[in-house]
Amino acid sequence: MATFLYRLARFSYRRRRLVALLWVGLLVLFGVGAATLSGPTTSDFSMPGTESQRTIDILEKRMPQVSADAANARVVFAAPEGGTLTGDANRAAVQQVIGKLKTAPQVANVVDPYQARAVSPDGRIAYAQVTYRVTAIDVTEEARDALKEAAEPGRAAGLTVEMGGPATEGMPEQSATEVIGLVVAAVVLVITFGSLIAAGLPLLNAILGVGIAMAGITAATGLVDMSSTTPTLALMLGLAVAIDYALFIVSRYRHELREGRDGEEAAGRAVGTAGSAVVFAGLTVIIALVGLAVVNIPILTEMGVAAGFAVAVAVLIALSLLPALLGFAGNRVLGGRIPGLRGGDGGAKGPMGERWARFVVRRPLPVLLLAVIGMGVVAAPALDLRLGLPGDEIKPSHTTQRKAYDLLSEGFGPGFNGPLMVVVDGRNAQAAAQRFAGRIQGLGDVAAVTPPTVNPAGDTAVLTVVPKSGPSDKATEDLVERIRDLPSIGGANALVTGSTAMGIDVSAKLSAALLPYLAVVVGLAFVLLMLVFRSIVVPLKATLGFLLSVAATFGAVVAVFQWGWLADVLGVDQTGPIISIMPIFLIGVVFGLAMDYQVFLVTRMREEYVHGAAPKEAVVIGFRHGARVVTAAAIIMIAVFAGFVTAGESMIKMMGFALAAGVAFDAFVVRMMIVPAVMALLGRAAWWLPSWLDRILPDVDVEGEKLRLLLGDETSGAPDRREPQPAGRN
Repeated sequence: MATFLYRLARFSYRRRRLVALLWVGLLVLFGVGAATLSGPTTSDFSMPGTESQRTIDILEKRMPQVSADAANARVVFAAPEGGTLTGDANRAAVQQVIGKLKTAPQVANVVDPYQARAVSPDGRIAYAQVTYRVTAIDVTEEARDALKEAAEPGRAAGLTVEMGGPATEGMPEQSATEVIGLVVAAVVLVITFGSLIAAGLPLLNAILGVGIAMAGITAATGLVDMSSTTPTLALMLGLAVAIDYALFIVSRYRHELREGRDGEEAAGRAVGTAGSAVVFAGLTVIIALVGLAVVNIPILTEMGVAAGFAVAVAVLIALSLLPALLGFAGNRVLGGRIPGLRGGDGGAKGPMGERWARFVVRRPLPVLLLAVIGMGVVAAPALDLRLGLPGDEIKPSHTTQRKAYDLLSEGFGPGFNGPLMVVVDGRNAQAAAQRFAGRIQGLGDVAAVTPPTVNPAGDTAVLTVVPKSGPSDKATEDLVERIRDLPSIGGANALVTGSTAMGIDVSAKLSAALLPYLAVVVGLAFVLLMLVFRSIVVPLKATLGFLLSVAATFGAVVAVFQWGWLADVLGVDQTGPIISIMPIFLIGVVFGLAMDYQVFLVTRMREEYVHGAAPKEAVVIGFRHGARVVTAAAIIMIAVFAGFVTAGESMIKMMGFALAAGVAFDAFVVRMMIVPAVMALLGRAAWWLPSWLDRILPDVDVEGEKLRLLLGDETSGAPDRREPQPAGRN
């Protein structure tokens, strides 16, 4: 591995113009593909194997006119304080809006609120149900614009007119949050290197890599249905890891230059050693992301594959384009110094990382206990974790969707925002549906049950059940379960679907998939880390540290988004259940990133140990060379992820916060406190591997030992590696 990467880097350094031209050409090619193939994204969920999805499939075949996945919108009207919608003037204004809605593009049906008795008891609030002929992904911008324009006559008459539902959701606008992350990354890189040229290379590398990845994902939207959040999450991860991987290699390149090597040789050695760590760090992230496919929920598979593609591009571009960029920069990465910045030189006392490592090595047990207990306290709120698929209730308070939700809750009760669709499947469905309606009405927490609609064949009937509780309330979840538990009537069964039931099924399926997913991802990564570190204990420690990071992250997310702590500060308008796909996606991403830091930090310790350093001194030297880079990488990732907390999309906001918190916990507590403390306590035992397993495992040579033998090196280039140690240190 190290030898191959060494040769690849030297080739890229020598043929830098050709390599740069090839990558720029690839960017142009993908950009053309994005411009010509891109299609719309969607916020729809499909869940193979769940009752909700099976019921939707039944309706598609037998009653396509009431398909559960057809786009719909609710137009909510409210009279001014003290007024009603039953007066002639206001009624006429509502009818004008209804008339315009009926002639809007793609609209199949509009239910008049006066005919459907969809007027609140006090006469102040009413709603019209708009059904489209297409799914939400196929609603055109023209149709959405017509929906908005239809409200104008009502507003001109002094009425409040707001709209909610899937049909109102356009493609999310890309905010400038990634620019915030880039600015912070630039500042951190300048401080880390003390050089504008050295700081600029990772940024340029990342921009080109993310550009290629995002263009490829955008082009793919024209070929497959893709979630509206998928490109944003791929951008978030791709940007963060691309900067980090380049940062790690540039840092090693500067070290090799200071050892007196020429640019081509320094680039080869930097990629041969640090690049090997990048390969395995990237592989762990990709495994964790692509492993989301085991859950068998399409949106998670899309998100994982798209983000994994962005990470793969980041790895490839770091191994090939970055050496070419280093060739253009040459020794100038050591120049362009900024007065007042040492760029990694800790002065007479040595680098901060080395001083911190010596402190931890002297007091490993107190540091370990403090870190573990502190993380346990932060993780405590995770015991109250509640999952769901919140809808318009978690939209920002200024949006029309949130206003429509609040008006419906005020006029009719929160359950009107999440009605259940009950499908009676069986012969003589009409009679069975009428009896089911009576039973459902007696279950409790039911505000209304509509008369059944039956298909011509008489084998399928549809009831609409309006709960008293809101769509994301626990009481609504219990009601769905009680309806599904009703015994059959005359061979007919009651099946429940609709957006609320879908959310419940997603949560249940994700909960069931969590342990298999952990087993697959952690198992594969454990084997991968054994290959890297030639140890059983180090991968085990890495895995346990990751689980601690995830638990603390869940605790922080629950405290903010479910309990409401710091909600105002972070712009969280409405607390409620945690979005059900978040935990499993967070586990995948945080695991991958945690292994990044594990590989970056501990491979240098392994390298020093293999080349003769005593175990504790290997920890110290590994920190001397790795802590500053890992710290900078973590700050950059936190900045990139935290920038997305300002996004209007609630899922993106939650993901941004969770990923930023996960990186902070893992980098600054697990890797900077727990890892050196445990390594110091274990000593040589940390690197133990049974001899039979050592013979079986292939030698991937991440620390570059074979490369050193090939190049005829007898030392590691770290002149202080064999310093005499005070008695008792090891």
